[in-house]
Amino acid sequence: MQTVEIYTSPLCGFCHAAKRLLTDKGVSFSEVDVLANPDRKPEMIQRANGGRTVPQIFVGDTHVGGCDDLFALDRAGKLDVLLAG
Repeated sequence: MQTVEIYTSPLCGFCHAAKRLLTDKGVSFSEVDVLANPDRKPEMIQRANGGRTVPQIFVGDTHVGGCDDLFALDRAGKLDVLLAG
């Protein structure tokens, strides 16, 4: 299974929804709270090709995007394939 990394903020409802979807699928992920670790935000922006909002979700080397993108992949049946690598 691919590694999953998600940049979040504790105040972000979309972050909670994305994490809930991953958790419901049994996917473990590492989380970077950019509010608690503001020094990591420039890293997120660079990795996300300029994306400044949270969540920013990465599966392996693939930038998935945000919460809506994650749910769209799941609805299309492509998230499980991406997670499997």
